[in-house]
Amino acid sequence: MKKLLQEMKYISGYLISVSVILSLLFPENLAFFAVIFAFAIIPLTEFLLPQSHENLADEAEKTLLSNRAYDFMLYLSVPIQWGTIILFCWLINVGDYTPLQLVGMTLAVGISSGVIGINIAHELGHRAKKSEQLMAWSLLLSTLYMHFSVEHNHGHHRYVATPKDPATAKKGQTLYGFWVQSIVGSYISAWKIQLGLLQKNNQSFFSSANLMLLFQFFQIVLVVSIFFLAGNLAGWLFLGSAFVGIILLETINYIEHYGLSRREIKPGIYEKVQPNHSWNSDYALGRIMLFELTRHADHHYKASRKYQILKSYENSPHLPAGYPAMMLLSTIPPLWFKVMNPRIQANGQGSSNLVSA
Repeated sequence: MKKLLQEMKYISGYLISVSVILSLLFPENLAFFAVIFAFAIIPLTEFLLPQSHENLADEAEKTLLSNRAYDFMLYLSVPIQWGTIILFCWLINVGDYTPLQLVGMTLAVGISSGVIGINIAHELGHRAKKSEQLMAWSLLLSTLYMHFSVEHNHGHHRYVATPKDPATAKKGQTLYGFWVQSIVGSYISAWKIQLGLLQKNNQSFFSSANLMLLFQFFQIVLVVSIFFLAGNLAGWLFLGSAFVGIILLETINYIEHYGLSRREIKPGIYEKVQPNHSWNSDYALGRIMLFELTRHADHHYKASRKYQILKSYENSPHLPAGYPAMMLLSTIPPLWFKVMNPRIQANGQGSSNLVSA
């Protein structure tokens, strides 16, 4: 029984999906339930629960890595996310809702796109299997952010915590300025990376090797199909939900690396990425609900490590609260700076002495 509970705990991450479905099916009373669940119930619960800094022993890691249940729990996200999108568009097409209900329903689907769509696509996008890569692309398509797979893997992980990374927030930079920097900069960066890969491999711009071109095509086809099949209102609200998902992702990007930097060893060359170049959060509920995304320091230290075996390091900087609470705090820049800026200096930079918690 204990083993089964250990395996199945990450299924609770899909409680987000349950809250979204409730918001869609019962908008008269629950249109904003997903918003309340994600940004009130979860952060309040995290404050009541202890953090968990425990790491797995080597043998336990091997056992978890050999257990395919952890992979299948990720695969489940694909039908759930697309089922949510289809249900949303169908309901908007056939239903009659108040403007306030439409706002709540759109925000709910946006939360699904950010948490289930992009977050799990991020995990699958680091996998080597082509089938898992395709699942990642499918999830990113649902929120119109497919270029993330190019920029994140080839750009962000290479340049994180340096001025070359549009997805790293500088000390003193507001969340709102960062949104523009990261959304625009990451898209431009993805194209530069793709064009560089084509040139390096002597491949044509108009070829199947140009993923960025294919991604734009798939996204346009999806949007046009929704407008055509479900109507203008469903089409515009789908675009709104995708934007919400993107904003959630970029807000997470903001809090994950805010103010942290790698030492420049010589012009244009930076020290190796270490766990102290990402903010960590060991709040147990957030870890489970976000499939260990909050153990972000180890993810950047060893990007190939699967979510179920990510480690906590004593000398990685730790957020004072879980992700949902920190996301809310980041929307108020003066409070954010007051809480976070002293922690940047207190944690120091560039240490290479790694200590597991």
